[in-house]
Amino acid sequence: MYMDAVVIAGIVTVLLMVGFFVGVGVFVIKDQKQHGHQDKKHQGKQGGKPV
Repeated sequence: MYMDAVVIAGIVTVLLMVGFFVGVGVFVIKDQKQHGHQDKKHQGKQGGKPV
């Protein structure tokens, strides 16, 4: 297989997509660690006695 411009562009495109999704995953994990405790506070207050 020859490494022409189309093959290189395809490999670069796939690597960019993988990098993007890894970056989004890292962002979500960091955001959950920073803001995850806020949801737990509200869950206890929303409870209450059933009607």
